[in-house]
Amino acid sequence: MFEQTFKNIDDVLYKDSGADSELDYIGQTSWVMFLRYLDELEQAKADEAELEGNDYSHIIEEKFHWANWAMPKDTEGNLDHHVAMTGTDLVEFVDGELFPYLAGFKAKTDDPQTLEYKIGEIFSELDNKIKSGYNLREILEYADTLPFRSSKDKHELSHLYETKINNMGNAGRNGGQYYTPRPLIRAMIAVTDPQMDETVYDGAAGSCGFLCEAYEYMYQRMEKNTENLETLQLKTFYGKEKKNLAYVIGIMNMILHGIEAPNIIHTNTLGESIRDIQEKDRYNVILANPPFGGKERPEVQQNFDIKTGETAFLFMQHFIKSLKAGGRAAIVIKNTVLSNTDNASVALRKLLLESCQLHTILDMPGGTFTGAGVKTVTLFFQKGEPTKKIWYYQLNPGRNMGKTNPLNDKDMKEFIELQKTKPESEKSWNLKLADIDQTTYDLSVKNPNIPEEAPLRSPEDILAEMQNLDGKTAALLNSIKELV
Repeated sequence: MFEQTFKNIDDVLYKDSGADSELDYIGQTSWVMFLRYLDELEQAKADEAELEGNDYSHIIEEKFHWANWAMPKDTEGNLDHHVAMTGTDLVEFVDGELFPYLAGFKAKTDDPQTLEYKIGEIFSELDNKIKSGYNLREILEYADTLPFRSSKDKHELSHLYETKINNMGNAGRNGGQYYTPRPLIRAMIAVTDPQMDETVYDGAAGSCGFLCEAYEYMYQRMEKNTENLETLQLKTFYGKEKKNLAYVIGIMNMILHGIEAPNIIHTNTLGESIRDIQEKDRYNVILANPPFGGKERPEVQQNFDIKTGETAFLFMQHFIKSLKAGGRAAIVIKNTVLSNTDNASVALRKLLLESCQLHTILDMPGGTFTGAGVKTVTLFFQKGEPTKKIWYYQLNPGRNMGKTNPLNDKDMKEFIELQKTKPESEKSWNLKLADIDQTTYDLSVKNPNIPEEAPLRSPEDILAEMQNLDGKTAALLNSIKELV
C-alpha cells in the first residue's frame, strides 16, 4: 500500500511543471512527509499528556496544524471540500504563509537536538516547487494516508524512502553525491563495530545512510531497555551537512529509521578551523564518504594545516582531528589519495600514517558508484599509534558493476570475514610501512599475489605442435587401415 502511495506522489510530481527530476521528487516528498510526521508526533504527545492528566503545548500554532490547512475533514473523516484550500489559494498559502512561519523557527533556538531547530532549518532553506495547487492537493491527500505511529509502519516507510534515495543516486551525477551503496556502508560498520555508549559521526552526512545503518546495527545488538534506547536516540549519532536538499533528506531518513530529533547540523563542516576542535568535539567512530572533486576557496583552506583545494583531502584532516584517541574510522575516498605526488597529498599520507594505525585499505571496483567515474578506496584506521602494516583487499565481484549490477551484501561477505585475520590471498596482501618510500609515502594498490598468466606461445611453437599432431593423426589412420 505504502509503495503505491509513493508511486502515486511521484506520478503527480511528474505532471507538475515545477518538479524536473528525481532530486525534485524526493525533496518535495520530504517536506510534505515531514509535516505529516510532525502532525502525528504532536498528536501522539498530546494523547500521552492527556492520559497522564497533563496539558500539552503544541510546537505548531493551530492555524498551521496539518488537520487545518492540509487535510480539514468532515464529521465522517473525509476531506471537507468546503473548507479545504486548493488551486491558487493553496499554493499562495504554502508559499506566503506556511513556509515563512515555519522558517521563523530558526530564530527560536540553535540547539540541533530540538524539533524547533529542525523545522526552522528545513523551511528556511527549502522551497515549495509544486506549482499547481491541484497537484499539491492530490499529493497532500496521498501523504495523509501514510502512518507514522507504529515502529512497523516507520520501518516499511524507511525502506521505501531508501529506495527513493537510491533512485536519486541513479538519476545522475548530482544525485550520486548523496548515495553510498548500502552494502559498502554495512561492511564499513561491521569492521568498525560501534558499541553502546560510543558516539558515531559523519561530517559529510548527505542522506545520513551511514548514521541510519549504524543505528540499525547497534539497535539489533543492544540490550533493549529504556536507558539504551534513550542513549541511541539522543547521545549517539551526530552529523553535519552543507547542502540544503541533502540536509532535509537526511533528517527525514533518520526520522523514518526511528530517531525522533536527529543531531544533524546544517553547516559547512570545512568552515570550522581544525585548530578549534577540542576533546568534547571528538567521536569514537567516524563513518563517511566525503564529496569527490570539490574545490574549496582559499579562506576555507586556511582552516587546515595542509592547504589544498581538494574537498575530500580537507575532510580527511577534519576526520583525523575529530577522532578520539583510540577512535576508529572508515572513510570512502578516491584512490588517487594513495598515490598523488603533489605536496598536499604526500603530507596528508604522512599525517595519516604517523598519527593513526591505517590497518586496512579496501580497493573498490569501477562502477561501484553509479554516475561517478572515479575509482575509490575505503580507508580503515584507528587513532593513537603510527601505522606499521597495512592489509589490502581488492574487491572483485566477478562482473561489471553498474546500475543494473549494483554492489550487494554477498559481494562484501569475504572481505568482512578475511579482514578479521588479514591473510594473504589472490585478492589480499600485507604491506609493511618499512618497505615503502619514506619520501613519497606511496600507498598505491599493487597486488603482488595475482597469479601469473601462462605466457603466449610464439607462432613457431604453435605451428610445430600442429605438425606434430598431424603426424600422430596420420599414423593412427594408417594403423586403422592395416587392421581393416
